[in-house]
Amino acid sequence: MKLIAGLGNPGRDYERTPHNAGFRVVDLLAERLRADWKTVRSFNSALARATLENGEPLLLAKPLTYMNRSGGALAPLLRYHNGEPGDLLVIVDDVNLPPGRIRIRPNGTAGGHNGLEDIIQCLGPLFPRIRLGVGRGAPGRDLANHVLGLLHPADQAALDAAIPVAADAALALVQHGVTQDLLTRFNGWLPPEPETQP
Repeated sequence: MKLIAGLGNPGRDYERTPHNAGFRVVDLLAERLRADWKTVRSFNSALARATLENGEPLLLAKPLTYMNRSGGALAPLLRYHNGEPGDLLVIVDDVNLPPGRIRIRPNGTAGGHNGLEDIIQCLGPLFPRIRLGVGRGAPGRDLANHVLGLLHPADQAALDAAIPVAADAALALVQHGVTQDLLTRFNGWLPPEPETQP
């Protein structure tokens, strides 16, 4: 079984915030795979079950513990399904990348992301992750306010364009692993500049 977890915060107040980019990617995957979400309180998560093209079971997850406690939901879920950290793919926002840029890593540090840090504390660092750039906002703006607020329209458009590409990358990664072809295709992807009228 493969597990794709999109990180975010539950509740309508957070739906369109940069911090919920991970939720948006797994929501799109569930839609594409015709998988229905169910809240499973025992795992503090919303879960959707699907099947990959090769017949392998796929579980989509949105931890409902709020971002900074994501590991507390995902570690028991992975253990219950006899999964290893490498069976987990995590999708998160990243303030250190420009809006819409995609970065894929097979493992590594949290890079200052509290959700990733909590997962690493629970499972160790050996799981792949897809980071979606959301930028840092206006100079001097508090980062917490930035990731829990609304993006500038141009930045929002860049993130919106990246969501389906990140979903493509996620499916490719869980089916084939972090291959050179996947990295060439997706790593560093950035939305094209909008056309300007003459």
